[in-house]
Amino acid sequence: MTPEEEKLTIRDISIAAEAQTKQGDTFYLITQRWWQEWLEYVNQNQANTLNDGSASEHCAGGSSALKRPSSIDNSDLIYEAASGDSSAGIDLHDTLVEGTDYILLPQEVWNQLYEWYRGGPILPRKVINSGLSQTELAVEVYPLRLQLHLMPKDERSTIRISKKETIRQLHKKACEMFSLIPELVCIWDYFNHQKHALMNDMDKMLDDANIQMDQDILVEVANDNSAGGVNSFHENGTADNGTVALVKPSQPNFSNAEGLSLSKGSTRNGTAELSQSQQLASSGTDKTYGSSGVSTRGSACGLTGLLNLGNTCFMNSAIQCLVHTPEFARYFREDYYQEINRQNPLGMVGELALAFGDLLRKLWAPGRTPVAPRPFKAKLARFAPQFSGYNQHDSQELLAFLLDGLHEDLNRVKHKPYIKSKDADGRPDEEVADEYWANHIARNDSIIVDVCQGQYKSTLVCPVCNKVSVTFDPFMYLSLPLQSATSRTMTVTIFTCDGSALPAACTVTVPKQGRCRDLIQALGNSCSLKQNEKLMLAEIRGHLIHRFLEDSLISLSSIKDDDHLAAYKMPKSIKNSKFLQLIHRREEREIGISQSNVGWKPYGTPLVSPICCDDVTTRGDIQLIVHRMLSPMLRTENPGFNCVSRSKTAAAAAANASRLAASSEACVDSSLANDDPRQKDVPSSKLENLEKLPLQLVDENNACIDLTVGEDKSVKLSSSSVSILVFADWSQKLLENYDTRYIENLPEVTKYGPATKKARTEPLSLYSCLEAFLREEPLVPEDMWYCPTCKERRQASKKLDLWRLPEVLVIHLKRFSYSRSMKHKLETFVNFPIHDFDLTKYVANKNNSRRQLYELYALTNHYGGMGSGHYTAHIKLLDENRWYNFDDSHISPINEEDVKSAAAYVLFYRRVKTDHDHSVSNGTVSSAGQQSISSRK
Repeated sequence: MTPEEEKLTIRDISIAAEAQTKQGDTFYLITQRWWQEWLEYVNQNQANTLNDGSASEHCAGGSSALKRPSSIDNSDLIYEAASGDSSAGIDLHDTLVEGTDYILLPQEVWNQLYEWYRGGPILPRKVINSGLSQTELAVEVYPLRLQLHLMPKDERSTIRISKKETIRQLHKKACEMFSLIPELVCIWDYFNHQKHALMNDMDKMLDDANIQMDQDILVEVANDNSAGGVNSFHENGTADNGTVALVKPSQPNFSNAEGLSLSKGSTRNGTAELSQSQQLASSGTDKTYGSSGVSTRGSACGLTGLLNLGNTCFMNSAIQCLVHTPEFARYFREDYYQEINRQNPLGMVGELALAFGDLLRKLWAPGRTPVAPRPFKAKLARFAPQFSGYNQHDSQELLAFLLDGLHEDLNRVKHKPYIKSKDADGRPDEEVADEYWANHIARNDSIIVDVCQGQYKSTLVCPVCNKVSVTFDPFMYLSLPLQSATSRTMTVTIFTCDGSALPAACTVTVPKQGRCRDLIQALGNSCSLKQNEKLMLAEIRGHLIHRFLEDSLISLSSIKDDDHLAAYKMPKSIKNSKFLQLIHRREEREIGISQSNVGWKPYGTPLVSPICCDDVTTRGDIQLIVHRMLSPMLRTENPGFNCVSRSKTAAAAAANASRLAASSEACVDSSLANDDPRQKDVPSSKLENLEKLPLQLVDENNACIDLTVGEDKSVKLSSSSVSILVFADWSQKLLENYDTRYIENLPEVTKYGPATKKARTEPLSLYSCLEAFLREEPLVPEDMWYCPTCKERRQASKKLDLWRLPEVLVIHLKRFSYSRSMKHKLETFVNFPIHDFDLTKYVANKNNSRRQLYELYALTNHYGGMGSGHYTAHIKLLDENRWYNFDDSHISPINEEDVKSAAAYVLFYRRVKTDHDHSVSNGTVSSAGQQSISSRK
């Protein structure tokens, strides 16, 4: 076949196959490198029309034609150990990216290419349902890889299985793999090498059973004398003979914490990354931890890096900061197991604490061989599925989960009492604060509370009756804003409905907690809105009008920075009318294989115009309305445009505008409807001098009516909808006649750019951020407070004050603003103190005479944007009094002056002990509050 014939064949097969994709279908991975070579080969005859020009470059080399690609070679997608033509036993590289490393082909396309080229290895993958609603189709590129442990024979094997398969199918495959009698076999969730749960709900999917990648599954064979077979095992882990089959978790074996014994000689999952001598050394050092403290002087302890498993720098940076918190390093290197709370329903049966403790001990062991945190990540994914996989995440979100999870796993309170909070009711703040803290400690008592939790005072004031409500709430960290402004700038594009002006972007300043009426008023002043005009505000998504913001009380906080807004100028008084929405579409082309059309795709920004329902509306009327709306964009000279000049077009449109203006007035005063001379002057052949536009109207049955024919035919307007949808299909020829850039690339509400020079030369102080956090401000409308006096929800004012500060103060700088589809990052440089961070004046408890001084000892950094960002940590080894940069597995010393940068994200401060502390017994912790860490054990 010729290259052109190959291209057309694959194109036709691809279009047919993808249109019928359903759950259970098979797709095949093919290396991007080979696919690109094939595309260049089949498109070489059209090299001059391709965007990348790759075929032209090859032709310029002197050869008249590109050579046909050799056989398919997917070897760069798999590990070298994989071999053979079967997909069994073949493992993909863990960090492959679709579109960069590989593409997915429907089975029919793969079959045809394989028939022509052969090669391999063949990498089939199934289509599954995914998403929260389980209605989205996705190709499961990475099926679950499970480690099967056969007991009592102590055999091991690895299996690949879809997470959408059932426990019954896993049971069947396990029996086939080990040649077992199914009736005598039961399987267990063997997470952390412990019988976590008997997997006897045979119809449950593995995904619903929370089975994770690289998890262990125990395949247990019942005694042949057991009459009950599998039924002799109960769900609670007991056997019929009364013996307990559920293994009680014991103290971890640190030498096997990385699963070193699971795979003989394997390096696939970090299971054999340490030599046997290193394993023995690690095992030996665990026995010597005891209460040896965190001394690092003269040794390499504390300078062990973490391997990046694929976008896990967010996890590595947060872990290193926690590991190098002295109180945690001391606690987890001692005998903390007695404090593990396995019964806490809010915890993780102690698994998270054990995993963190294992990892901490490895990082504090002598030597500097980097550690692969795979076991910890597996447990993290099990209890927090949002952190599973290999996507980048927010290190602060992970840190918040870790602190909360460790607290629940180590909570010394086994049975939490129910305590009802009381209002202050005029009592002294000191009394109320101590009462709140005592109630908190009665339910929450752990090393995390001892070290990281503080208390702030929250004051709410009703704007109507002035009722004051005071509460004292605990905090684990402070999230400080980087912008203390009370206003925000918003950009909206203004469109006219009568074609009197080109669309124009308008940027205005509005109150940050304002409402839509504030935005509309600011836009009206900026665009010189006339007295008889109004603005209709609309949110644009996917080139369609998502919603009209008609309620003037809608909070501006509900409009995200990356939203797109349009405002349409309308006559203020229009009765009995509907709104014509002109939706622009252009030809969609298939990329990579062919340039042929495959349909129409919405683009640009919809235009809106009112239509009076009192008159009969014809197809020609809609043509004229659209001509009028588009007339400002008509190019002055349009060679080959088969219509009259722009001036005549504008004149014809203007005549129709007069008629429509009269119709609008008629909607206000019906007496003008039948005798307005301007309507009588409109010629019957209104479109005789205008090019008919390719318009289609969507009727009430969702059928499209062609408006290029039958201009005098009346159009039946939908009675159930206030909007009339009309599609304008922009061909390439039509695009040459209009300058459509005015309706393309609608700007975002707030466009973030690099920090200004002024901002960089006048750095924001950490104290300023704290003051903005503590500043009194009204609640956002979504969080209105229920006033017990008014018996109604009120937009109360809220004031926060620091009351009780922890030993370790964690401060999160809010660099990321979250929106519906993405995050924005603020690159603001914050000038934070490394020494003598004095918070004394910010503590509202004036009876506390203790000076609140803190010193920085660790921080996480985030470099780059959201899509390609990277996390590191700067950490000070306190005994060495020296700063180090922890960049995954690479650790290097840095100067103290290099610690500050615009990348700083989460700051870790520890209290500075002063001479006054020895004489002050209560400090920041009252008698009802915390005790010393050592007294808890």
